[in-house]
Amino acid sequence: MASSFAVCGLHLRGRGSLVKCLQKVETSLHRSIGTNVVAAQTEATRKDEDEKEKDGHKSLYALQAERQEQAERSVLISCHSRTNEKKFLKYLSRHGEIKKHFFYESYGTYAVVEFANQESVASLLEGAAIPSISHECTVPFKSRLLSLSNLGSGDSPNQKSGLQCQPQTTVPINELIQRLSREESIDQQITFLTEAYQLTEENSRLRFLVCSLLKDIAAAYFPECIIKPFGSSVNGFGKLGCDLDMFLDLDGISGRNVKMPKSGLSLEYQMKRANSERSVTQSILSVIGECVDQFGPGCVGVQKILNARCPLVRFAHQPSGFQCDLTANNRVAMKSTELLYLYGELDPRVRCLVFTVRCWARAHGVTSSIPGAWITNFSLTVMVLFFLQRRSPPIIPTLDQLRDLAGPADKSVIEGNDCTFVSDLSKIQLSSNTETLERLLCEFFEFYATFTFSRRSINIRKGKEQNKPEVAPLHIQNPFETSLNVSKNVNATQLDRFVALCQESAWLLQQSETNTPKGHREGNTPTPWGLATILLPLHVAGVKISKKRRREPASDRIKGLLESLKNKNQQKVS
Repeated sequence: MASSFAVCGLHLRGRGSLVKCLQKVETSLHRSIGTNVVAAQTEATRKDEDEKEKDGHKSLYALQAERQEQAERSVLISCHSRTNEKKFLKYLSRHGEIKKHFFYESYGTYAVVEFANQESVASLLEGAAIPSISHECTVPFKSRLLSLSNLGSGDSPNQKSGLQCQPQTTVPINELIQRLSREESIDQQITFLTEAYQLTEENSRLRFLVCSLLKDIAAAYFPECIIKPFGSSVNGFGKLGCDLDMFLDLDGISGRNVKMPKSGLSLEYQMKRANSERSVTQSILSVIGECVDQFGPGCVGVQKILNARCPLVRFAHQPSGFQCDLTANNRVAMKSTELLYLYGELDPRVRCLVFTVRCWARAHGVTSSIPGAWITNFSLTVMVLFFLQRRSPPIIPTLDQLRDLAGPADKSVIEGNDCTFVSDLSKIQLSSNTETLERLLCEFFEFYATFTFSRRSINIRKGKEQNKPEVAPLHIQNPFETSLNVSKNVNATQLDRFVALCQESAWLLQQSETNTPKGHREGNTPTPWGLATILLPLHVAGVKISKKRRREPASDRIKGLLESLKNKNQQKVS
């Protein structure tokens, strides 16, 4: 065993490059590791980060501060799939106490290791070798992405690896349908789907670690910057495998918002060739994007999309498997993240219904990962929130009601947009609505199957339909930038298809043949029922077909499906 440790070594992962402009990176990294989270903690303290709500839920600011601190104490290590876990931990624990670790697979086997303190990370980096490549010049950039070699598996050749890898993607839809069909009620089906699709704690930790690794690169230029996830990665509605949206936050840099003194020191500062805040953002992202492309270990396919409405840098992070978008000066999106998180914390039915509707929409091609005329996940989420506001009694409050409950510390105006709403959940009166998830799902489909999209707009700020301010098939008002339509991309064909699918799904959930559990024997494939039934292909395609079906109780295909289910059950009985 001793010999296996003797030949073991940690190697820094990096890319060869002839570029020499980042010799300051290593110095900045050592200066910044473990310190940049201070700005995040300051902001979180302002928002009472350590104070939990009455029901024990943490605020988004407290959750972010906790995850950022964990990420600063963590490293990402590439290792062999047959690595002996005990040897692995024993080898790393020489640098300090290990607080948490887990393994996962993505273009190889990786481990996330969180130490109890940041000194252990510094010790680990000091002992790691920088690989030499004979035919390339290398930049000695010390990243917290490392490779572990020659540790030894300690297992016999016929023995499988003992590593238990955490899932990073959702189960295939066919496997999900089978599992749902084994549940005993539609409420249980919805709960199971939510638990199977939502981000795990390990996946959430990995997302914050990737942000922290990227921050190490950006810190060469902005030593006190923070890069943090937003959107689905933290709002509570993200599913395993979703993209990682990141925000470069420069607001926490000390001295930035301090009033200029009449006497004393101030920093020399010059932003060249910048005539607007947008051009500043473009310049910053251009430089960071170049650094990620040249020096970001594991970062591939870097694209600088700087002329978009919201400039961004897009790339794939192979060690984590995440598709990443880095933006800056996107504070409205951060407030939207906070709002969705708040709604999800108010009532567990909110997240369950959103996950179910999103899964249903993806199964039928209502949403797509490819940009186009499809309804987006964000639009679908707002539609679910609006529906829940329209229940009697309402399950969640309107945005205006949340604004009225806000205190002085909650006030937020971003680029002239009122983004104020209460952050303390204890100030919000919980709903007395007791409707089941089954009832809500069926009513959701009924609600939008009969919604007058031709004349009405969806508005969660007011919580009621309003006349459409513009000619568009689907109009969903942006909660904060109220002049914008978040569903402007959706065309009439896709909207009509959505309505037709709502009609058929609502009808299907009301039929006794499909909303009753089907008995099955062990080892046999269960018969789809309930939620599983509406995830099956419904073959609603084309505007003309959907219009013909509007006045019919169900399509011939659905009737045929019911008949086949009846016949199958009769055969089992006989």
